[in-house]
Amino acid sequence: MTTSAPRSSPLALTVLALLHYKPLHPYGIQRLVKEWGKEQVVNVKQRASLYRTIERLNGDGLIAVRETGRDQQYPERTVYEVTAAGRETARAWLEEMLAAPKQEFPEFPAALSNLLLLMPEDIADVLKRRADALAKKLDGLEAAMASEEKQGLPRVTRLETEYLRAVTAAELEWVRGVVEDLRTGRLAWSKEQLDAFAAEPTRQ
Repeated sequence: MTTSAPRSSPLALTVLALLHYKPLHPYGIQRLVKEWGKEQVVNVKQRASLYRTIERLNGDGLIAVRETGRDQQYPERTVYEVTAAGRETARAWLEEMLAAPKQEFPEFPAALSNLLLLMPEDIADVLKRRADALAKKLDGLEAAMASEEKQGLPRVTRLETEYLRAVTAAELEWVRGVVEDLRTGRLAWSKEQLDAFAAEPTRQ
């Protein structure tokens, strides 16, 4: 029995949440994630990561084996169910993830912090490509929202898509603005400016 607190992750929370509804085997969990559109916020493309997460949750006592079955169509499948500890932990993880913004380190801000490796025209070109990709993503999210609304799903089940749509739209607007500023010269710099800034004493 582990003495450390179970480690949370988006995938672990999603597994526990799905097992709240009914016992499932790993393939059933993966299928529901895709059917319910949760692959937008949880990565289940790598089945190995799902199995590792299930193994960890089982080891932590948050889920338990309900049964192991076999039929002629499928190999042996282990069905899991959430435990009382799993229900309590899922609620605690959910409340923490909702209430406390987490310090994360995504790639895009890291790339922005190193833009000076590129020339201004190159930056404009690559950011234009990002804007095109964001516009395509936004179209997909809006189509998903329209489909979900047409199905009559309660809004509470569609909030992750609504959030992703809002974040993507905001990023697209910002990226397009930066591209425009680069192309018009409103965002410009010189080597002399940068050298002078680098030579200044570190500000406390």
